[in-house]
Amino acid sequence: MKAEKGNKVKVHYTGTLNDGSVFDTSIGREPLEFELGSGQVIPGFEEAIMGMEIGEKKTVTIPSNEAYGEYSEEKIFELPRQSFPSNIDEALGQTVQLGDQSGNVFLAKILEVTDETVKMDTNHPLAGKDLTFEIELIEIN
Repeated sequence: MKAEKGNKVKVHYTGTLNDGSVFDTSIGREPLEFELGSGQVIPGFEEAIMGMEIGEKKTVTIPSNEAYGEYSEEKIFELPRQSFPSNIDEALGQTVQLGDQSGNVFLAKILEVTDETVKMDTNHPLAGKDLTFEIELIEIN
């Protein structure tokens, strides 16, 4: 039986960057379970699993445009300092959770804090990076 769109699958995986550093893995945890074709994982990851059989292992490199997208300067912006708590200086370099007026929540890395503004980067931390995954298909339902 081969994995196809609509199947619920369980996989073990390890994701690495070009320098070999591991950014995520399911090893030591429960396998990742999701429905193929549902958009729950990045497109390139889903594509890699299509057609795999239970017990099959493969290594794939997913280009950034099929993963978390290209890094975009347009996702860096400045907000007025008074919009933030007074201890924002302590968060420099950290990723914080923000909300917009529509109630959407997103993550932003604080790049710079001045007396007037806070410069933030809302790109995904893995944007612009090619990702390599070692994948093992454990189960198909």
